[in-house]
Amino acid sequence: MDKHNRKIIYYVAASLDGFIAGPKDDISGFVQQGKGVEQYMSDLQSFDTVIMGRRTYEFGYQYGLEPGQPAYSHMQHYLFSNSLSFEKAADSVKVCPLDIEIIRHLKATEGSDIYLCGGGQFAAWLLEHEMIDELKLKLNPLILGEGIPLFTNSKKAYRLKWQDTASFEDGLQIISYKIEY
Repeated sequence: MDKHNRKIIYYVAASLDGFIAGPKDDISGFVQQGKGVEQYMSDLQSFDTVIMGRRTYEFGYQYGLEPGQPAYSHMQHYLFSNSLSFEKAADSVKVCPLDIEIIRHLKATEGSDIYLCGGGQFAAWLLEHEMIDELKLKLNPLILGEGIPLFTNSKKAYRLKWQDTASFEDGLQIISYKIEY
């Protein structure tokens, strides 16, 4: 990989047992405020591009996101879906087919690192194509038992290299890893 490429960083909340949401997309048990969440919100400001799958984008609807509008006002959005479409989308929102060449092109363009926002299925697809460079895990002091896995249906094993851990009083930790392919 060219060292000048942008990195894709999967920055995601997870339970101790590896779920990014519980049954029926429930995230109510995750830490919702405090210094760790403030750190995450601050870290998001460093990204100018976000990629996500259809389910993650549509998950935002229940929090007031209007179809075709950006979830993050300061970022260019690339929504990867073979079925999503909008009557009218903001200039910063582009729907793309699930095509690894589009991801490679995005990584090769100028800009900040790329924020991979949620999506166990989309993240697993990117992981299988060795496109995720770093995992920033907002590890919540919570066991869900079932739900949406961090990497849905991923079949390969990957070694991660620890980079950093930040711990917060509410039990939340933000742990950064480099994925080694």
